[in-house]
Amino acid sequence: MAKGIFFLLFFLILSEFSFAEVYKWVDDKGVVHFTDDIIQIPEKYRPQIERLEPSEGRVGTKIEGDSSPAKKGETNQDRTVTGEEYWKGRVEEWKKKLNDAQERANNFTIKYNELTERFNESKSSAERSNLRKERDEIKTEIEKCKTQIEEAKYMLEKRIPEEAEAFKAKPEWIKQ
Repeated sequence: MAKGIFFLLFFLILSEFSFAEVYKWVDDKGVVHFTDDIIQIPEKYRPQIERLEPSEGRVGTKIEGDSSPAKKGETNQDRTVTGEEYWKGRVEEWKKKLNDAQERANNFTIKYNELTERFNESKSSAERSNLRKERDEIKTEIEKCKTQIEEAKYMLEKRIPEEAEAFKAKPEWIKQ
């Protein structure tokens, strides 16, 4: 709990100091991303980043990929100029990670149950020993999947909403 509070305070303090520079980069899918934290940019995209200076004229302007013009006084961006696409992209990324981990866990569970049936039916101690090893390996994979599931749930339910609130992103941008 203390780590979380420390991280949030540290994150807020850093965001205030680094607000002067905004970085823009484009991923392999052509999605444009903005951040004020260069650490959040994957290493392979760092050589192509474009440094931007936030200006009054930019707030409320159209973001690439957004077909609707901003209404007067309404923006499609948060304080870091990342915007709606960024937050929805983060949520979608973690939803995909969650679904993938759940699917892998289900597949491993099915395989584990099949191995258990074979183990129970086997009369050979050598075969039972091999099946036990296989089951142990599968059980380890299931535990890894459970850890990934918990991490994805934490990101979707706690961390992303906290970050979005800190950056004054609209709550509907992170709806699941």
